[in-house]
Amino acid sequence: MKAVGYLEPQAIDKDTALMDIELDKPTATGRDLLVKVQAVSVNPVDTKVRRSAKPDDGQVKVLGWDAVGEVVATGDQAQWFNVGDKVWYAGDITRAGSNAEYQLVDERIVGAKPQSLSDADAAALPLTGITAWELLFDRLDFTPRGSSESEAGKPQARILIVGAAGGVGSILTQLAAKLTNAVVIGTASREQTQQWVEALGADHVINHHQPMQPQLAELGIENVSHVISLTHTDQHFEQLVEVLAPQGKLALIDDPALPLDVMKLKRKSLSLHWELMFTRAMFTTWDIAKQHELLTQLAQMIDDGTLKTTVGEHFGTINATNLKRAHAHIESNQAVGKIVLEGF
Repeated sequence: MKAVGYLEPQAIDKDTALMDIELDKPTATGRDLLVKVQAVSVNPVDTKVRRSAKPDDGQVKVLGWDAVGEVVATGDQAQWFNVGDKVWYAGDITRAGSNAEYQLVDERIVGAKPQSLSDADAAALPLTGITAWELLFDRLDFTPRGSSESEAGKPQARILIVGAAGGVGSILTQLAAKLTNAVVIGTASREQTQQWVEALGADHVINHHQPMQPQLAELGIENVSHVISLTHTDQHFEQLVEVLAPQGKLALIDDPALPLDVMKLKRKSLSLHWELMFTRAMFTTWDIAKQHELLTQLAQMIDDGTLKTTVGEHFGTINATNLKRAHAHIESNQAVGKIVLEGF
């Protein structure tokens, strides 16, 4: 089968940073599905792994943690999907990725593809959708609007999303605006990205390249109850501690280049929350099937018009040349929304 991979970590401008290769077609066993991949998207995690993870000697590393495809075979213990089903998923970082014609994936982290979206438009959403949902409702304990749980007596939350125009930010802003009662403040530094964040439903947009506290004060916002930092947390950490209200919550998904001084959180009794959407799959947690449920809910919300795709650009077919372009664009920090590719 056709695939794209690498033999050693390299900068994306190297000829062999990503290569078109041929691999054996895998076989489904247990609860795995064998999926014929039809569309993928590219995430910052793809670039981080490509730069740092060395494959075993003689082995090729295949990246890709977003996919839409068709089930072509099922393992002997699979229960939820049949051959011919159209599915979407973000996969498992410890296994071969979606930049291949065929991929094995545990059905417990797979959902039925939204019917109202094309393959490419749907491929933009699984990883970021799961990450955003887990941030809001698993890590920060927000209650989805319409839930039987009551928010009565609680002050209105104020969420600051740092990097709101990126892949996770684009779906997180929508979820926060549509499913919580919070005031949603997104950060974006360029006119194009600021307009994008506003269109996604943010109540306010501020510039993370300028001091945040004065910008919030101009909006009449004294402090925020929650910060979700999606990028450059180490650069903004002091400001994030400053703008958080006492007993506030800070959540992050990136890999800070410098150690964070968590002692700075103590005076305000601030709590720190990490989110990695691969945790359930990596450790086969007791609630691993929660991701199947989340993808099912997200598909329903897309099909009923509550959420929209976050595609920024379509980079053509799935091959090494186009994937190298996608990696380079993400590493430039200029991407708006998600980059998708389709077909081999």
